[in-house]
Amino acid sequence: MSKSIGSIALERRVDALFARYTAPGSPGAVVAVMQEGEVVLSKGYGLASIELDVPITPATRFRIASVSKQFTVSAALMLAAEGKLDLKAPPHKYLRELAPLPVTVDQMMRNCSGLPDFLELLRLGGHGLDKPARPEDLYAACVRNRHLNFTPNSRFLYSNTNFLLLGLIVERLSKTKLGDFLAERIFKPLGMNSTQLAAGIDTVIPGLATGYLGDATNGFRRAAHAYPQGGEGGLTSTVEDLLIWSRHFDQPTLTLKTLPSQLAAVSPLTGKHANKYRRGVQTDNLRGLATIGHGGLWPGFRTEFLRMPEANLTVVVIANLGSIDPWRQARAIATLALENNKKLKAAPAPITEAEIKPLAGTWFNAQEPSMFDLAWQNGEATVTQNGLPFVLGRRADGWLAAERGSFEFALKPGAKATVRVDLGAGRVMTFAKLGRRKAAPTALAGTYVSTDTGAIWRIERKGDAWEMLVGGPLIAGGAPWTVQGIDDDTVEVASSAGNWINITQLAHIVRDRRGRITALEVSTGRIKKMRFDRQN
Repeated sequence: MSKSIGSIALERRVDALFARYTAPGSPGAVVAVMQEGEVVLSKGYGLASIELDVPITPATRFRIASVSKQFTVSAALMLAAEGKLDLKAPPHKYLRELAPLPVTVDQMMRNCSGLPDFLELLRLGGHGLDKPARPEDLYAACVRNRHLNFTPNSRFLYSNTNFLLLGLIVERLSKTKLGDFLAERIFKPLGMNSTQLAAGIDTVIPGLATGYLGDATNGFRRAAHAYPQGGEGGLTSTVEDLLIWSRHFDQPTLTLKTLPSQLAAVSPLTGKHANKYRRGVQTDNLRGLATIGHGGLWPGFRTEFLRMPEANLTVVVIANLGSIDPWRQARAIATLALENNKKLKAAPAPITEAEIKPLAGTWFNAQEPSMFDLAWQNGEATVTQNGLPFVLGRRADGWLAAERGSFEFALKPGAKATVRVDLGAGRVMTFAKLGRRKAAPTALAGTYVSTDTGAIWRIERKGDAWEMLVGGPLIAGGAPWTVQGIDDDTVEVASSAGNWINITQLAHIVRDRRGRITALEVSTGRIKKMRFDRQN
């Protein structure tokens, strides 16, 4: 097969991006690039299995996690076209066990429903991805919940609950398993022969890569997870199958010809605020060119499916190592592929250490509540919020914004030693630098219960420190969490989600007219102001 000089040059430059992962004994990634309908690059770097010394190839299968969401939405849209599903109906119309909340199926597709993420619902009860769970346990978490993070359609907030429920709705209406529906209606007709829904963690999948954590300096270890997956992230696939799917956006062949346009259909939030999240896919831009696609994250696996329709370009990067960043790599590859495209605008000036140095520190807004640390780390402006770090990049309008699209965050200096933070949907808030933390109030000790999660928190003082014993529907006991004061009305709770990530949350202290503590309102990255009532 002959190659153009342009594709040879692109391959060599991509080789340089992934050179470190070709070292002996390293996991890595696979890259595919399609331009003008032609595959110009499809290549693996590193090992699919360190133990068996099996290299990654374009045929290697990976867990693609949340890239699955657009396929679940596609199945639901097919049922809607057949008159079996009303997109304006609430999910409890089809899943009778759910609480009757004022949410629509379409809002679920667009991540503006306000439903809390079921992964967070379970985590607040002490349960994480490393502990065994059954599909019925995950659904029970959704059924138990009656809390909404916000009025539906008023904000965008990513939630796996939306797509877990969508998958179950497809199953109820079609009377078949979601994986079978997707195979018969999408994968087989398109020739995506290496794609399947693998809900169980014990499913045998030929050619599946092993997921790893760590790095070459500190060593690699297998990434553990014990959660089944459904419509929110259960697919395994290859880069070449995802290129076939991308081609379908440009040349629809499935029975529902309008499927690509329905996935990308615009629907503003309340107040005419934009929602970049469409239906299972997210829009943005790269140096002036529109992008549409999705990322995926699961222990040991990371995926980026990136389409740039104006440039007839698709880039797919899938890694079996948690420390690789396919989001950034895919955009770097796209920039290389489009360097002669006249529509590609100049990159914004990089953020400098001099800009960040005066802003470094911990910033807090009690009203939200929200808190984050800003620092210059590894040559980049880095924010750590809810225990998780993310990098800032300069937007065209000058704001310093989170690179990733699964949440909204942008900042710029404010007046009188403050920063202004844009949290999306017109919500621009003033944050002040946090000085000396106040001690948690002595009266905080007690037991707090959340009916929406089934979680029980018992807060105790241990000398000068505080700790919290956590239990829930799926677990009791375990290592205590730590509690630290912030101001008179807010404490920070630090928890472990296993050996993958560590997470913090803020708890606003609710008092009655006499000043007695009656409840906590807990906020995490994907849960806002969930009530824990005091029992004693």
